[in-house]
Amino acid sequence: MTGTTLDDYTDRYARRVRGMTASEIRALFAVANRPEVVSLAGGAPYVAALPLDAVGEMLGRLGADHGITTLQYGIGQGTPELRERICEVMSLSGIDAACGASPDDVVVTVGGQQALDLVARLFLDPGDVVLAEGPTYVGALGVFQAAQAQVVHVPMDNDGLIPEALETAIADQARAGRRIKFLYTIPTYQNPTGVTLTEQRRERVLDICERAGLLVVEDDPYGQLGFEGDAPAPLRARRRDGVFYLGTFSKTFAPGLRVGWILAPHAVRDKLVIASEAQILCPSGFAQAAVATYLGTMPWREQLKVYREVYRERRDALLAAMADLMPAGTAWTRPGGGLFVWATLPDGLDSKAMMPRAIAARVAYVPGTGFYADGTGNDAMRLNFSFPPPERIREGVRRLSGVMEQDIAMRRVFGAVGRPGSRRGRAGSDTPGPDLA
Repeated sequence: MTGTTLDDYTDRYARRVRGMTASEIRALFAVANRPEVVSLAGGAPYVAALPLDAVGEMLGRLGADHGITTLQYGIGQGTPELRERICEVMSLSGIDAACGASPDDVVVTVGGQQALDLVARLFLDPGDVVLAEGPTYVGALGVFQAAQAQVVHVPMDNDGLIPEALETAIADQARAGRRIKFLYTIPTYQNPTGVTLTEQRRERVLDICERAGLLVVEDDPYGQLGFEGDAPAPLRARRRDGVFYLGTFSKTFAPGLRVGWILAPHAVRDKLVIASEAQILCPSGFAQAAVATYLGTMPWREQLKVYREVYRERRDALLAAMADLMPAGTAWTRPGGGLFVWATLPDGLDSKAMMPRAIAARVAYVPGTGFYADGTGNDAMRLNFSFPPPERIREGVRRLSGVMEQDIAMRRVFGAVGRPGSRRGRAGSDTPGPDLA
């Protein structure tokens, strides 16, 4: 062995560990959570909008009256009561018994993240290909990386995943002799772009995957957080075979409870349970009881409306501030729901290189590089609007635009700097429009 390392265990790690890298979002939290920093970086829901006194009383009663069962071990699939409640929640989006949704086929998970990991464990061998929107959820990239899979990004525009690009990606991988296992997609209020796959494209994407024999993993954390009417029906509401539907209560109730689920084809259900038991033995009985009781005794549908109104106000504050303050040449999406706006920078700016200067100016965002498997995307950034109040959002944009103006002025003085990680290409149709391709 040559050279030195600060890690005495380097030679002992499994091969799959060697490529693991820290999430760019998680790495920001220590700085972004400082009170003097306006954080547009994270994806935290605004839990202060909950009736916390009532939730606290509910949790106290669960411990006092039902602690003998809620504090005990449970079953790997999750409690029958919670799985029935989950089916009630999914029915609001059109995933109901008519399309084969049953409590028997629901597996409760520790948040949506474990649901992703279970699907990866079941289906991905080293070297397999996962198709995913470009950009896509950074937590999914970490899961697929840990499974030693290769992520191939499929371009998006204002209408979501581009079906023709999906067909091209499938054909390219086939010619290269690579095996695609599934399409991973967040079709509704996507993270990080906020865009939504249109009604027409949903059918086309499903048809393409069906013809190619691809499974579809539909991640839907934000589908019930629409600001402008109902979102299109989920993919799982349209096809029952070959579509895995992943949900979570982190965005619609409380992320600290870490409760999510998978609705899987019946044949796969048992293997998901076995894989989950190998990981965690069983999900938290107390957390499951808390969610089930909340859904059964509290006005959670009204609470969804509260969240929607809070987030719509904050989205509007972010969009207005960007329109007023952002430098010329900046483009951004206009999400119809969810928690995020995707901004494309003026030519020559690099969101990752700019980050230390932004932190010095007491504002935080997530560089676009975190949302691409190959580290490109440094001409873009993700901005979150769910957590800061409107006046802080505007102040954050003011600080951020000042940093960008400084970088633009520096570029005028010292000349252009190449950005090999740029994803510039097709522009969206809004004015100003996103640049997602």
